[in-house]
Amino acid sequence: MEHSFYINQTEREIIIRNYSPQTRKSYLACLREFFNFVGRDISSPDVEIIKDFLKQKHLKNYAPETVNLYLNAIKFFYRDVMKCFCKIDIKFARRPLKLPVVLAKNDILKVIDSITNLKHRLMISLAYGAGLRVSEVVKIKVKDLNISEKIIYVIQAKGNKDRITILPEKLISPLIDFVAGRDKNDFLFESERGGRLTTRTAQKIFSNALLKSGVFADATFHSLRHSFATHLLENGTDIRYIQTLLGHQNLRTTQRYTQVSASSIRNIKSPL
Repeated sequence: MEHSFYINQTEREIIIRNYSPQTRKSYLACLREFFNFVGRDISSPDVEIIKDFLKQKHLKNYAPETVNLYLNAIKFFYRDVMKCFCKIDIKFARRPLKLPVVLAKNDILKVIDSITNLKHRLMISLAYGAGLRVSEVVKIKVKDLNISEKIIYVIQAKGNKDRITILPEKLISPLIDFVAGRDKNDFLFESERGGRLTTRTAQKIFSNALLKSGVFADATFHSLRHSFATHLLENGTDIRYIQTLLGHQNLRTTQRYTQVSASSIRNIKSPL
């Protein structure tokens, strides 16, 4: 059969399972490359060919996360589309263990203070104060803020899961003024043309503020979320509460912040 037939079958299965648009786009792109590499009948898996395909990606210095994405797409195709339950015995690529980039609280305040645009300043403040991903902060709507309960509803976050997180008390008054008279279905941080702000724009706002603040750190927008978790941990917040606020399914994901808690390290006396 033509490769386009299998691509269409895969897309249908992904849509039925309600995977995110980004997952759909990524899986289909990966499979198109894989099908072109195989070139012949792809109705059943050939482990050796799959390994050769992944080897090619490694030799081209693709990141381990990207190689694993290709393998996930291939396994999804054979397991969930072709209903082939023979085991594809290929291990995922090992990812280098990198510590999250965490900014000191004073440095985050410098970044925030450097922003003169009210909307941008509130967005960066909320991302840090509530531990939000960039994809989450741009999707927040006015109705997702529960001012009286001091919580934020994070709707359809990573993995299509809803959760709640804290609404920083310091931001309540400026947010009340910011949303006054607006429709509850409006995005909290709309673009200049109306509608949702793009994640790329939000990331650019942060990088510009970082540069302007004079804080020299290899930080990204996501560093705000890392800093939120680490600072809560340093303040004595139970790690399981932090896990819930971040929306981590596995506690081990949250536990990596114990490795970057500066206050815990400072309490250790050197034997020197």
